[in-house]
Amino acid sequence: MGVSGKVSARISAQLKKYQKVLETAKQRDIGEADTVTIITDFLCDALGYDKYKEVSSEHAIRGTYVDRVVTVDNKKRFLIEAKAIGVELKDSHVKQAVDYAANEGVSWVVLSNGAIWRLYNLKFGKPIDKTLVFEIDVLSCDCKSDDVVGCFGSLSAEGYSKDSLTELLTEKQTSSKYTIAAILRTDKMLEAIRKEVRRLSGLRLDPEYLSSLLENEIVKRELVDSEEAQAATAYVKKLKKASEREKAEAANVPNEVAAAQATLQTT
Repeated sequence: MGVSGKVSARISAQLKKYQKVLETAKQRDIGEADTVTIITDFLCDALGYDKYKEVSSEHAIRGTYVDRVVTVDNKKRFLIEAKAIGVELKDSHVKQAVDYAANEGVSWVVLSNGAIWRLYNLKFGKPIDKTLVFEIDVLSCDCKSDDVVGCFGSLSAEGYSKDSLTELLTEKQTSSKYTIAAILRTDKMLEAIRKEVRRLSGLRLDPEYLSSLLENEIVKRELVDSEEAQAATAYVKKLKKASEREKAEAANVPNEVAAAQATLQTT
């Protein structure tokens, strides 16, 4: 997510400036068209895009519209679905942009009402899977926060790359409360807790009791039962499989080297 100090300073300064702009806009309860204008200006002032060459206005494809498309070197980087500043954002609002993105093969979509910025990553399957990468409230955020500046930096003209956005996605997914809750409930963690309790007290906890205790008494219900929790559980399983595969491949390397050496010795 790294961007230069100059770019970070620009983003931080513009965030502070736009906090005042957005506060005034919210008090006036401006409509969607005016909100889109502010979003476009922010893309230029904070994120460094040329709003005449790189930020396109409403696009339509196969009857589906999207408010803004950021395009650099003839490649669409991300789409923006905008709502009026007074509208509370919902996941359903991003559907139109997702449909457009699917037709265009664009993996990144922003949903914003000017104040709130959400970045989604799309996986094109049936159905299309969307993952919330970050949500930032510009009105209340710390303009100098490394996390906030880093998130916007990953979308900036200078900092954008598929690698930087993928890195950001991995970081946010792995460090989310849902993922940590899912890891806490894995068999390996349950066994580690049982061992520590036994070491401290000599008491042997029943695995099923401990699992039930974590899910029903310790971990919040939203971290267990929600769609985000289910996605996090699947993500942890994916990480586990990847880790096991890497270990297996690493274990095979010495065997392959030994086999190669044996072949050389016999020739």
